[in-house]
Amino acid sequence: KRLIQGNLSKAMTQDGASQFQEVIRQELELSVKKELEKILTTAPSHEFEHTKKDLDGFRKLFHRFLQEKGPSVDWGKIQRPPEDSIQPYEKIKARGLPDNISSVLNKLVVVKLNGGLGTSMGCKGPKSLIGVRNENTFLDLTVQQIEHLNKTYNTDVPLVLMNSFNTDEDTKKILQKYSHCRVKIYTFNQSRYPRINKESLLPVAKDVSYSGENTEAWYPPGHGDIYASFYNSGLLDTLIGEGKEYIFVSNIDNLGATVDLYILNHLMNPPNGKRCEFVMEVTNKTRADVKGGTLTQYEGKLRLVEIAQVPKAHVDEFKSVSKFKIFNTNNLWISLAAVKRLQEQNAIDMEIIVNPKTLDGGLNVIQLETAVGAAIKSFENSLGINVPRSRFLPVKTTSDLLLVMSNLYSLNAGSLTMSEKREFPTVPLVKLGSSFTKVQDYLRRFESIPDMLELDHLTVSGDVTFGKNVSLKGTVIIIANHGDRIDIPPGAVLENKIVSGNLRILDH
Repeated sequence: KRLIQGNLSKAMTQDGASQFQEVIRQELELSVKKELEKILTTAPSHEFEHTKKDLDGFRKLFHRFLQEKGPSVDWGKIQRPPEDSIQPYEKIKARGLPDNISSVLNKLVVVKLNGGLGTSMGCKGPKSLIGVRNENTFLDLTVQQIEHLNKTYNTDVPLVLMNSFNTDEDTKKILQKYSHCRVKIYTFNQSRYPRINKESLLPVAKDVSYSGENTEAWYPPGHGDIYASFYNSGLLDTLIGEGKEYIFVSNIDNLGATVDLYILNHLMNPPNGKRCEFVMEVTNKTRADVKGGTLTQYEGKLRLVEIAQVPKAHVDEFKSVSKFKIFNTNNLWISLAAVKRLQEQNAIDMEIIVNPKTLDGGLNVIQLETAVGAAIKSFENSLGINVPRSRFLPVKTTSDLLLVMSNLYSLNAGSLTMSEKREFPTVPLVKLGSSFTKVQDYLRRFESIPDMLELDHLTVSGDVTFGKNVSLKGTVIIIANHGDRIDIPPGAVLENKIVSGNLRILDH
């Protein structure tokens, strides 16, 4: 009897607690709604509709954020994907290409995610405008690739850039220089959402401006926003009206993400006659990729699971290369008609990523984001394709930049390919220390980019500079201790060497 009473009172208090939480949640939603309405009244008339759409989108996301508690996946339900749901690229390639490749290409649109700034590499402005190879920027290389396709196959593949309010103005200025290229370029902006105070959960912004005090009050809500903002911009309907059927979406800083004709052919002419609405390119994990999102089977659907969604107790298991062998490259092929259908049914379901930030003044905020690949479970007949590592060549740091600027790669019509002189196809592991973080410091420390064809591993730390025509082979570790400086002399060949201490060219 006592046990029953105990359980009853426990249930009542639990029920009371959840009712209390529900009341608090409703009050919070009401407060946020009022704050957003206040912000909206400060929008100039020509921006009113646009701002209203953004704030409505944010409210929906915020509502879901308050509803969902705890990790968004139940670890017990995660299974390995069935064999046929992730196809090897070799099998796709073995089908060859049809004679009418031009008509297949004419159904394609290339979309590049161009919302990011170059701040992590010490640059102001859009990341896509950083020079990566022979004075060419990420954007230059992208335009060159698509122009080469259009000229080779006499097609009209357009380029669409998804900008953010951070990158839009600078990108549009630059676009004028491509007016004579054989590529139609469109842009649309992803949404602009208010950051929220971590304690009060209310928006930090007081009005719609993003200058002065409000500079840090807004953020672009991750690339999962592509579906809504592409649809809202009207560009989705325009492209469908022009007979386009698929978009190939990738990060603008992934230099391996070029249009692949074999994958496109597989989409347009599926072997079983049933078209895929969503294809995600995955590639095999190496030790460097343990944090990448992975494809799993979950409740009968393919599902992308990111590290942020994994319960703490299972993070090591998630990172293991043996259980989860592949990760998402964020190269995605998506049916335009399917995006339109799902957007109109409000049926695209993406997990919320809560990204905590600290503003310059020390205020702790959170921003709610979504990831484009997470929508895979909302599409019909989705597929993973396990592609070669060469399709994943992101430049996130100056260490990555050193690889793509070196003789490991040759550049042809905007595409980088691994040099045939490299004996094994893996990329060397390069770790440049904090003295190299900013692009301008990095460029100052290399008189010319070293020969890296036979390099396996390079670690550089401290005040180090490289003279002209240096050659690095095997494993090279160069460490200048605090207060010391190491100048690698011109023409030096370092093979399986550890260099430390103080080495000035004057000492030789």
